[in-house]
This record gives sequence, C-alpha cells and structure tokens, in this order.
Amino acid sequence: MIPKHKNHRNYTSVFAVLLIAFVQLFAAKAVLAQSAINIITADQTTFGKLKQINAGLLNVGYVEAGPANGTPVILLHGWPYDIHSYETVTPGLAAKGYHVIVPYLRGHGTTTFLSDKTFRNGQQAAVALDIIALMDALKIDKAILGGYDWGARTADIIAALWPERTIGLVSVSGYLINNLERNKLPLSPKAEQGWWYQYYFATARGKAGYEANRNEFAKLIWKNVSPEWKFDEQTFQRSAAAFHNPDYINIVIHNYRWRLSLEPGEAKYEVYENKLAQAPVITVPVITLDGDADGVALATDGAAYANKFTGKYKHLIVKGAGHNLPQEQPDAFTDAIVTVDGYAKNK
Repeated sequence: MIPKHKNHRNYTSVFAVLLIAFVQLFAAKAVLAQSAINIITADQTTFGKLKQINAGLLNVGYVEAGPANGTPVILLHGWPYDIHSYETVTPGLAAKGYHVIVPYLRGHGTTTFLSDKTFRNGQQAAVALDIIALMDALKIDKAILGGYDWGARTADIIAALWPERTIGLVSVSGYLINNLERNKLPLSPKAEQGWWYQYYFATARGKAGYEANRNEFAKLIWKNVSPEWKFDEQTFQRSAAAFHNPDYINIVIHNYRWRLSLEPGEAKYEVYENKLAQAPVITVPVITLDGDADGVALATDGAAYANKFTGKYKHLIVKGAGHNLPQEQPDAFTDAIVTVDGYAKNK
C-alpha cells in the first residue's frame, strides 16, 4: 500500500506541473497575439503604411505618399482627431504629384518622446518646433502647410515665424495663434459655453474624467463641433486608437491649462512665445477656410483676421463642413492646397 500511495503523489505532482506549463503557454500565446494586434494597429492606416523617424525631441509616426520629388505638403491634424482626418486628402494630393507628409502630433498615435525626462509640454511653440524638426529630419526645406484646429495653429505659427520654410498655407478657421493675455479676457456666455471643456480640464476632476473617458469624450466633441457629419463607429475607432498614447492626456491637459495661464510653459520657448504675442503677420500665400456647419468656430467672412495675411489671400466658406473640415469635405481642402500652390508659383 505504501508504494501505491507514493506513486499517486508522484502522478499528482506531474499533473500539477503539466497544468502550470499549459497555463503559462496559453498566457504566452495570448500576449503574443495581443502584441501582433498592437503591431498591426501601429503599422497600418486606411491610407498608407506608418513610418517612424527621430526628429528633435520625438520619434514621429507619419504617413508619406506621392512622389519624393513632388512639392512637399505637410498636413497637421487637430484635437481630438488624428491623421485619418486626411485619409482622402492624402491620396488625392499624391495622385496630383504632391509629396504628402501627415504626422501624428506629440502625444498622439505612434509619436513618442525619446526621453522619459522631457516635460510633456503642449504649448503652441513646442508643437510648432516639432514640425520644424520633422522637416529637418526628412530634409524638407520648404513645404505647403495645411491644418485645422491645433494643426491650423501650428501651421500658422510656422508660416509666421519661419516663412522661409513655408511655400503656402491652408488654415481652417483662419488666424489661430494664441495670445495668453487676450485669452484672459472673458467672452460672451454663449461663446464661453462652446469652450466648456477648457474649464473642465482646468480641474483635477476634469483630468481624471478625461483619463477615464477619453473615447466617450472625443465622440461627444466630434458630434458637438460637426453636427452634420454622420460618421460611423468604424471611422471613430480608427482615430480613437491615437488617443491611447501614454502621453496623450498630459499633452492635452497641459495645452489647455497653458492657454488659460493656469500652467507655465518652458523657458526655452519664451523667445518664440514673445514673438507670437505680437500677432505677427503671415506673408506667404494663404487660403483660409470656414465650415458653415462648425459647431464651435462659427463661419465668418474672414474680415476679422484678413489683415494678418499680407500675401496673396483668399477666404472660402465650405458648405456642409464642420470643425474637422478635411475629413468632412476633402475635395474642398484638396482644392485649397492646389490653389495656394498656384498662388505661390505665380507670385
């Protein structure tokens, strides 16, 4: 009886070891499968394969399309959006012979900081210098710049401070360069209501709420600022993947708190911010666009900021477009890029 008991214990031990090994193997396969999903998600878009390059403080994720010897066009997305805002514009411009670059801004998608020690700064000058660094890394001397929301502000800044790097500019909602002193002035209650999220982000509760509900938050913004855009869930989820960058929340929160002078910027950007506070004019050819269905930036005739553009200039109102104009009305945005290129060639 004793030997039988010992064998029984041995069999039990062997079974336990095999069971643990099986569980570990299954877990490893699950990790590998998830890793494969992440790699695929990071490596593909609906309009081109993502590339990565070290530029300045960042390793930048971007899509590149069109002939390498074509006129460079850099397209910059806004918040809370991503590079898919240009999923139709990009191939359209590439087919016309343009060399198109569409980068994820800092804190978005596959764009990451090279150092853990770098302050996660969302101020306007820092974002603009990211794009100058990207141009340097890609050996692009001059480019046509296009953008909306954060992207338009970034393009405006580059055109204002580095006109020698700018062929022409397409800016949705016009001249968007921030002035911190002006931002301290109150607006009408109706106008303030449109910027409710800036005040939400100013609180600890707001930051925690945004961290917990970033997708739901973005979808609410999309619906509010583009009330006529009937996007589907698949379209939203493609862009929402970009909001799960580990630096996303910190970059967005700092951006809006900095605008309201609730958090400081960095001293190394002060020289640029001082120049921007003077509201510098933009001398390169420009087309500004307004969507007539924008839920936050109401369409205007452009007269309020026309004097900020001293080169060849035109303002257009795009019917049926909300805040994310390039994705909602891609033909209008594409045409504006081509037209401003014509202005530059004929000036």
